[in-house]
Amino acid sequence: MNKKVLEHAYEAIGQTPIVRLSRMTRDVEGEIFAKLEYLNPGFSKKGRAARAIIEEAEANGLLSPGQTVIELTSGNMGTGLAIVCGAKGYPFVAVMSKGNSMERARMMKALGAEVILVDQAPGSIEGQVSGGDLQLVEQETQRLTVERKAFRADQFHRQGSVHAHQFGTAQEAWEQTEGNIDAFVDFVGSGGTFAGCARALKGLNSNIRCYVVEPKTAPFLAGREVSNPSHRIQGGGYNMELSFLDDRSIVEDYIQVTDEEAIRVARDLATKEGIFAGFSSGANVAAALQLLRSREIKSNILVTINDSGLKYLSTDLFDADV
Repeated sequence: MNKKVLEHAYEAIGQTPIVRLSRMTRDVEGEIFAKLEYLNPGFSKKGRAARAIIEEAEANGLLSPGQTVIELTSGNMGTGLAIVCGAKGYPFVAVMSKGNSMERARMMKALGAEVILVDQAPGSIEGQVSGGDLQLVEQETQRLTVERKAFRADQFHRQGSVHAHQFGTAQEAWEQTEGNIDAFVDFVGSGGTFAGCARALKGLNSNIRCYVVEPKTAPFLAGREVSNPSHRIQGGGYNMELSFLDDRSIVEDYIQVTDEEAIRVARDLATKEGIFAGFSSGANVAAALQLLRSREIKSNILVTINDSGLKYLSTDLFDADV
């Protein structure tokens, strides 16, 4: 039986609703089912991975009572960890590039996290996080982990990132759609959402096709030339090998989305569907629309709406021309 009154906010993570994007699919054949992950506590899908990583570490004896937890983040994982760690009594340190939107840093601080901002790499564009920027954040995170004898949440390698979606997100979506899913698309950050959902969905129906979404100028995972690593789609497209994507058999193909497409579709999600979301959610829906106009005509495509547009009000996502 489900609890009617929860003891902690993190217990509300999961069981997010799904919406059919009926207005945005009027001129295509097929459906897009959008799982509203921005309705999780912390306003993003990363709350799922944060909870799973911490609880698996507790179960495995990797995390001691009161030990400091530290993680590299673009903001969403850090927000999820701030909520989970605060409730469980672990001090949390978030290490983030200055290229990410400042709403995320402010939110983590408000939730009790210590936030350490790392300067962007020379030549990086303000507000556009590149793989080089992420490397600098990684170096600082490694240094602080040793210095503070902290537990590294390590969202790019700990299996909780995958399990949260394999045993949570995908199973919920399957039940909510009564198994009417033909394809799944995901703009990849750590790869945990893609790997978890792809494993689960293909286990339920091996014919489901799973597509990795990348920035048009940085199709690294597709094995193509990276012409501009400083794209505007925050939270992914880092031009680095991902351990969660080592099984290429679960990848149907790689879809590229331009910055302009991601931004335009994010704005359309707000005005046409009442879904106020960020860059990567726009990229997911843009990729799904591409597929419905080409190789996935008449398909039912599952996407996640990753985080809230409230985290981007300092950017030009909603108040300026593309």
